[in-house]
Amino acid sequence: MQDSATPTTPPDPETDPFGALERELRVLIRRAQSTAAQMARIIHPELDASAYPLLAHIAQYPNSRGSDLAAHFGVGRATVSRQLSRMVELGLVHRETDPEDTRGQCITLTDDGAARFEHARDSRVVMLEAALTDWEKDDISQLARLLRRYSADVVSWLESRQEPVPTDAASSPAAS
Repeated sequence: MQDSATPTTPPDPETDPFGALERELRVLIRRAQSTAAQMARIIHPELDASAYPLLAHIAQYPNSRGSDLAAHFGVGRATVSRQLSRMVELGLVHRETDPEDTRGQCITLTDDGAARFEHARDSRVVMLEAALTDWEKDDISQLARLLRRYSADVVSWLESRQEPVPTDAASSPAAS
């Protein structure tokens, strides 16, 4: 089925930099959501796409606490708890009582979860290398630096303006 609407020209980055940035981020986020679903299926066929960023964060920060994950992704603790329970059922993560605070739990990837995550991550890196084969390494490095800067600045801005997320908020993490 073809859309009968006449497409408009995307905003020009030179004359409308924020409009152009918004459009590119919108497209990037949509593609990232699709890629996260593919990555989740590579890890485990029953894994929800929203769990991929959680696994990536746990891989980078072993012994994370559920409350830390909720704060990092800007979602409620109940949402993270449900996702973690599912990942425990699938054998991807395990929880242990936090020795410093017995009310909390430390979450770590299982050996199988770590191996599956690394396989999915490596697949994603190979895809990026293939897709960007004509790019100069300096351009790729600059893009990575700019995206890191963008993320840090947006998170900082959001944190300065938002109320804390309620513990029962029903949303899922987008991307890490």
